[in-house]
Amino acid sequence: MGDRKAFLIRIDAQLWADLEAWAQDELRSVNGQIEYLLRDAIQAKRQRASRGSAARKSERGGGERSQ
Repeated sequence: MGDRKAFLIRIDAQLWADLEAWAQDELRSVNGQIEYLLRDAIQAKRQRASRGSAARKSERGGGERSQ
């Protein structure tokens, strides 16, 4: 995965408690849970963007010339 970047984050106490409980349910640390959620969100965004570009291509005729 390469180098890791450390940073501080301020989180509401209730949100932290919810993340902590969720992380425990999935046998992760809170940090691991946050990383998992962020990776999942990025993957979903990429998939939506990919589907969006495929849909735009099909609307334009799939990039093929019509004669």
